[in-house]
Amino acid sequence: MSEGAARTGSLALPVHGQDAELRDALDRVRFGPDGLIPAVLQEVGTGRVLTLAYMSRESLELTLTEGRTWLWSRSRSELWRKGATSGNTQAVRSVVLDCDADALLVLVEQTGVACHTGAETCFFDGLTSESPAPFAALGELERVVAERADASTEESYTARLLERGVDGVGKKVGEEATEVAMAAKGREREAVVRESADLLYHLVVLWRESGVSLEEVAGELTARRSPK
Repeated sequence: MSEGAARTGSLALPVHGQDAELRDALDRVRFGPDGLIPAVLQEVGTGRVLTLAYMSRESLELTLTEGRTWLWSRSRSELWRKGATSGNTQAVRSVVLDCDADALLVLVEQTGVACHTGAETCFFDGLTSESPAPFAALGELERVVAERADASTEESYTARLLERGVDGVGKKVGEEATEVAMAAKGREREAVVRESADLLYHLVVLWRESGVSLEEVAGELTARRSPK
């Protein structure tokens, strides 16, 4: 960390902050010679990187004030609010400066898709065969469970499962956990993978029934590894 960065204190910027608080935060940001700062937009829950964009001081101030993503279009040389015409909006959960205060990480709740091409994220053209971040699948699973929870019980196993209530869903989680343990005991590696996937699905359904989110669980895990 540079000496300049060390003087900035907390790297988090205030979303919905007061005027004086916002001015102080904006003064900490090191905009480039063009008056812009790169911003990585990341989806809360899934951890997927949605896009790389740029913000001016004005667009960053609007983002922090409204809690909605405002960006600067370098091609059109104008401010624009994400989703203003497409409806694919972003609710901002947090904005964090990097160690040198010259780049932003913006955590958002994405409604609809993030990319103008219709893709869920702008980063879809893989140059290697590596899999995406493995736990992004959990965020996607949470989204699918929420979607299917509202479907008819005739069409959706998830809806039928939720109809059983906490006792029914909890029983399935217990059964699937036992299946994982039995597969591990039998040294059946592929079965452990399959049964673990089943367990995670039923666990996400239980979270849904209990009103718990993946973000909350991830937050608890993060808190546990933080130094006391």
